[in-house]
Amino acid sequence: MTSFPFPIVGFDLDGTLLDTSGDLTDAVNHALASVGRPTLTVAQVKPMIGGGARHMLAQGMAATGGCSEEELAVLHRRLLDHYEAHLTVHTRPYPHVIGALDALETRGVRVAVVTNKLEHLARRVLDQLGLIDRFVTIIGGDTMGPGNGKPSRLPIDAMVERCGGGRAAFVGDSIYDVQAAHAAGLPAVACSFGFLMQPVEELGADAIIHGFDDLIPTLERL
Repeated sequence: MTSFPFPIVGFDLDGTLLDTSGDLTDAVNHALASVGRPTLTVAQVKPMIGGGARHMLAQGMAATGGCSEEELAVLHRRLLDHYEAHLTVHTRPYPHVIGALDALETRGVRVAVVTNKLEHLARRVLDQLGLIDRFVTIIGGDTMGPGNGKPSRLPIDAMVERCGGGRAAFVGDSIYDVQAAHAAGLPAVACSFGFLMQPVEELGADAIIHGFDDLIPTLERL
């Protein structure tokens, strides 16, 4: 085991470790079509991802005419039911993710997932892709209780604690990731290839990677 500046590295899931955009778009479109709304493209849905399924659907409904809270609640359940039945039809790890996880493992780094996806869905996706055993802990948007997903620091603090404590860094693709990491006192690495809501340079991250082959040298520089 070589010395490495971060004994703990945490990752967002959607748009960071995994390209889930195809399956999430299908789920949004299933809900939209069920009430006669026009469907959206993957490119339209990508910037809506990151704040959890309800937030994503609310933006999809707003883009196609708006909706009431009552209708949103019904369609949110409809979206989740469809997504749970089709979790990994199109979903795959981004290029070089496996190699980066292997490289961290050889350095003795403990890795974790902190996502705003519901924890049971995150676990099922990672399990279906054969990745679940790589992570010390998986923290979802509901793990810490209502309203305590990212950008709250609580899930990041819990990640560090569950990984045994120590210096940590966090890798993500959204403003929620950067804000949560910084609130917890961690450096944030932003992925330029993720589901960006704004230009990656505007996220305020401490570093930017353009692919997972950049990750190890970027963390070593931080």
